[in-house]
Amino acid sequence: MGKVISFGIQKGGSSKTTTSGIVAYILNQEYDKRVLAVDLDSQGNLTELLTQQDIYNFHERTVFEALKEKDARKYVHNVLPGLDLLTAEDHLARFPSWLYESYRGNRSLVLKETLQNVQDDYDYIIIDTPPALGDQTINALAASDAVVAMFEASKFCYSAIGRFLETCIHVQNLVNKDMKIAGILRSLIDARRTDNKALIELIEEEYGDLCFDTIMTRTAAIGRLSINGFKDNPELNQGLKLYREFVKELIDRV
Repeated sequence: MGKVISFGIQKGGSSKTTTSGIVAYILNQEYDKRVLAVDLDSQGNLTELLTQQDIYNFHERTVFEALKEKDARKYVHNVLPGLDLLTAEDHLARFPSWLYESYRGNRSLVLKETLQNVQDDYDYIIIDTPPALGDQTINALAASDAVVAMFEASKFCYSAIGRFLETCIHVQNLVNKDMKIAGILRSLIDARRTDNKALIELIEEEYGDLCFDTIMTRTAAIGRLSINGFKDNPELNQGLKLYREFVKELIDRV
């Protein structure tokens, strides 16, 4: 069965979507793995990143419909050979209300049960979560073999990381004892700022080996990835350098 890895933190702007998309791409293109990316954020940014299409092009053909039917097969969209995507659009914001008004069953396990009939088709399933500790994130954690906590060097993200890890442990204790915290991926907003560097060091002091050795830095090439996409992008190879190092670490840990 494919390894399921979620990327999360309840703080927006922490590179969850970019990292999820790049990791899925590298695993597929450079490791020759069969990969399913799952966009679990109603903003649909992972959908736009991987397809370079408007999210409304996938109206009623998204992960939300798959969740309601608990069957992913009809809603998988091919992006590249061996790389597929469960898309998202705005209507996924209705998932919590549907969950509590219409669903009968364990509300934390809907995604896990939805992915079961396609999990054998992939080596990895990569889940991009929304910036909130809500039902989508809980479902992602409950479905995962491993989770990567995203940390950008900011005070607000520093305040969020502890609560996110507590949520992961809560899910481990209640619904998914086999899920492991793969680690914390640290990202510098600006390598020239001493406060950014201090926060990166503080996280390492507090969490030690839980931190990945790779520290991401924001580059112009990766900043333009949402515009240029993965196909015919002359900046892509250079932009992926640090992500390749991270993927090596991630594979070793999971």
